[in-house]
Amino acid sequence: MPFGEVVCGAPGSGKSTYCYGKHQLLTALNRPISIVNLDPANDNIPYPCAIDITSLITLQDVMDEHGLGPNGGMLYCMEYLDANFDWLEARLKELGPDAYVLFDVPGQVELSTNHESLKHIVQRLTKIGFRLAAVHLCDAHYVTDAAKYVSVLLLSLRTMLQLELPHINVLSKVDLIAQYGDLDFNLDFYTEVQDLSYLENALNTASPRYAALNMAFCSLIEDYGLVGFETLAVEDKASMLHLTRAIDRATGYIFVPSPDAPAPEGTLDASSVAVSARPNFFSLFSSAAGPMAGNVRDVQERWVDAREQWDAFENKEWRKEGEKIREASERENAMQVDGKGKSGIRERK
Repeated sequence: MPFGEVVCGAPGSGKSTYCYGKHQLLTALNRPISIVNLDPANDNIPYPCAIDITSLITLQDVMDEHGLGPNGGMLYCMEYLDANFDWLEARLKELGPDAYVLFDVPGQVELSTNHESLKHIVQRLTKIGFRLAAVHLCDAHYVTDAAKYVSVLLLSLRTMLQLELPHINVLSKVDLIAQYGDLDFNLDFYTEVQDLSYLENALNTASPRYAALNMAFCSLIEDYGLVGFETLAVEDKASMLHLTRAIDRATGYIFVPSPDAPAPEGTLDASSVAVSARPNFFSLFSSAAGPMAGNVRDVQERWVDAREQWDAFENKEWRKEGEKIREASERENAMQVDGKGKSGIRERK
């Protein structure tokens, strides 16, 4: 059974960067991953692309042929993909039944909030056997402004209701959040979407005419009680691993390594049956069913409260690691040179 993520979010939220980082991480972990670019305007793809919509249709061709603008052309492209879903289905089958696929979606928010084409594509992917989760990226700096934070909450809620998938909302670029000023509350207030009435003063100060409307929005969000956030610093391995674990729990994905992979004795089934049929308790309890490590307070300490100290500590550890690698390399080279010298000595008769 193939699994995957529908990576959506506003323009500039870091979708392509996340896909590239996820590709690097899972490749290092020897986990399967393929990325599908569904953005017909993305002509600067940073990651290896398994399937590219631009081989089917491009935004520039649509704009030239039909006289549409960028927004109308993007909607046309997604409707065209919906109408020609068999093109996508045939290429997805080539990836195999154990594929893990990231779908990099265009940044136009109406595609994931009210337009039906992306919703239809997701539904058809589900029908052909994909277990999907929506990963909705939002720029973390929005939490530094109460009005923008409420807007992000509404956008996230609307996306959840539209796509109807297991959903992970993510505050991306959390490592840059300190550049936008101090937070009014601790970071967990924003990630757990706690009592929004505390935002009343800030909202009323920014727009006193709309005080009642602002609180109505807050009440709507709290009535649904659906929105919460994970955090992401894409260049931080611990942050990427934490988010990967959260997504695996949402989809139920369990990665079963090959029988010859290093693992505790007795945890891998050495039989030759398909991956989906091999029991693997170690993978089960170290991925989807295992406990979530770390919490948002650790994130705040790392990126907000004590960033300089943590940066200095990590740089020190990286230098130590680099010195160890260099020393090991020097020893290996010395042994090779010594071995060549000994092999070149010939015994005289």
